[in-house]
Amino acid sequence: MKRILLKLSGEALAGAEKKGFDEATVIAVAKQIRTVVEEGTQVGIVIGGGNFWRGRTSETIDRNKADQIGMLATVMNCIYVSDICRYLGLKTEIFTPFVCGAFTKLYSKDAVEEAFAEGKILFFAGGTGHPYFSTDTATVLRAVEIEAEAILLAKAVDGIYDSDPKVNPDAVKYDEISIEEVVDKKLAAMDLTASIMCLEQKMPMMVFGLEEENSIVNTVHGKFTGTKVTV
Repeated sequence: MKRILLKLSGEALAGAEKKGFDEATVIAVAKQIRTVVEEGTQVGIVIGGGNFWRGRTSETIDRNKADQIGMLATVMNCIYVSDICRYLGLKTEIFTPFVCGAFTKLYSKDAVEEAFAEGKILFFAGGTGHPYFSTDTATVLRAVEIEAEAILLAKAVDGIYDSDPKVNPDAVKYDEISIEEVVDKKLAAMDLTASIMCLEQKMPMMVFGLEEENSIVNTVHGKFTGTKVTV
C-alpha cells in the first residue's frame, strides 16, 4: 500500500495497566511503523485517548467539556508516540484541527501533502476538533481527506465479532465482512457514525489486534488474522 491511515487504540498502547503508556509496547509499535515506512508506505496515524479519558468518563461535567478533555488526551498520546518514533530515527509531524501552541501544526491538506513529501509520519491529534465526534470518526475523516488506500484499525480485540467476546465466550469472529453488514448489524468495529462514513466514502478497513506479533507489518503485507471490512 502506498498510503494508509493507522488507528491505534489508546488502551492498547497502555499495555496491561490500561492507563498511561507502556513504553515497551509503544517502542514495539514504532519499530513496526519504521519497517512499513522504510518499505515505501506513507503512514498517517490517529490515536484514541481511552488510556487517559473518554468523553463519557464523567457523568457530572458538561459533555462538551468532557469531549474537549478527550481531545487533549489524544494530543498527549500523539506527542508521546511521535517522540518514540523520533527516538528510532523517524521524521514526524503532529497536526491538530485547533491551535495548540507550539506543540502541533494546524491541519490543512496542503501542509499534510508537504509533510508526506518530506518523508514524515503524520499524527492527526485532537479528533475532529468538535464534541460528540469520536476518534473513530476523525480516523475516517482524515483517511478520506488524505486519500488513504485503507484504514488499519489496531485494537485491543483481534477483529470484529458477532457479539462482545469479553461477555460472550461463544462470540464468532468474522474473517471478512462488508461495511454494509457492519452498519446493518451495528457491530462494534467503530462507532456507528464512523462506520456509516466508511460506507458512504467506500473506505475499506483492516481490523486486527495490536498485541499480535508484527501485526501492523503483517496487515500492510496482506497477511493477518483479523477482519477485512470490504466496500
